[in-house]
Amino acid sequence: MQLSANGISIEIEDEGSPNGEPLLLIMGLGMQLTSWPAEMVQALVSRGFRVIRFDNRDAGLSQGFDHLGVPNLPLATMQHMLHWPVKAPYQLADMARDALGVLDALGVRSAHVCGASLGGMVAQHLAAEHPQRVRSLNLMMTTSGSRKLPQATLAARRVMLQRPRTNDLQGLLEHYANLFQVIGSPAYRPDPDAFRERMLHNVQRAWRPAGTLRQLVAVAADGDRSPILGSIQAPTHVIHGEADPLIPVDNGRDLARRIAGATSDYITGMGHDLPLPLLPRFVDGIAANAARAA
Repeated sequence: MQLSANGISIEIEDEGSPNGEPLLLIMGLGMQLTSWPAEMVQALVSRGFRVIRFDNRDAGLSQGFDHLGVPNLPLATMQHMLHWPVKAPYQLADMARDALGVLDALGVRSAHVCGASLGGMVAQHLAAEHPQRVRSLNLMMTTSGSRKLPQATLAARRVMLQRPRTNDLQGLLEHYANLFQVIGSPAYRPDPDAFRERMLHNVQRAWRPAGTLRQLVAVAADGDRSPILGSIQAPTHVIHGEADPLIPVDNGRDLARRIAGATSDYITGMGHDLPLPLLPRFVDGIAANAARAA
C-alpha cells in the first residue's frame, strides 16, 4: 500500500489488529520491508502487536531520488575519514521524518519502534527528536556512529562495496549469497534453498543500487549520534550479535551504556543478519521491552 509521508510516496505493510500495540519496523541499508522475516512479523502479530513495515526512501517500492544523481562514494569516504563535512543527497533525520510521516498517515499517535542497522540509526533520531511518538525503542545491530568504536572488518568493508558480477537475476543472487556469507551469522547459516527463495523474492520486487549509495552517504554525513543518545526517554533494548563483522558488538554495548536504563542482549554466533532460529529470542526481547513502557 502506498501512502504520502513527509511529502513523499512510501510503500507500507500494516498487519495485525488495528487495536493492537503499534510497532514500527525500520529496515537497514538498501533493504526492503520484505527483509523483515515473515515469521518474525507473524510472531509479533500473535503477541498482540500491530506491525507496520515500510520501504525507506530510495529502497523497495518507495519514492526514489534518482534526480539527485549517483553520489561520489570515494569522495564521501575521504571526507568522512578526514572529518570533513560530507555532502549527502538527504539526511538520516529526513528518513526519521519519513518514519514519523508513516505514523501520521496511519493516524498512529505513538508506537513501539524497532530499527535494524541503518534503521537503528534512523530510530535513534526518531526517539531523540520526537520522544512523545516513541513508546519503546529496540536497536538491532546498529551504532551511535562514534569514531572511537570498532569499525567493520576489512572483509566486511570489501563485500559491502562490491558490485554484482552481472546485473541479471543470477548475478544478483550470487551477490547476495556472497554478501551474507561474509556478514551473516557463522553459527546460524541459513538453508541455501530457503535463502535463495527469499533473495529471489526481494530482487524481483526491487533492485536499486543507486538508492543504496545515497543512503550510505547519508550515514557518512550523519556522523556521531552520541550527543543525542542521552535525550532518549523511551525504554530501550539493544540486540547485537557478538560475531557481527560489519558493526562489531562493542557498538551495541556503547549504545546500552549511553541510553539510560537500556537492557541488552548480546548473542553468541550472530552476525549482521536476522537468523530464523533467533527470531523467538528477538520477539521475546521486543515484547518484554514494550511491557516496560506500559
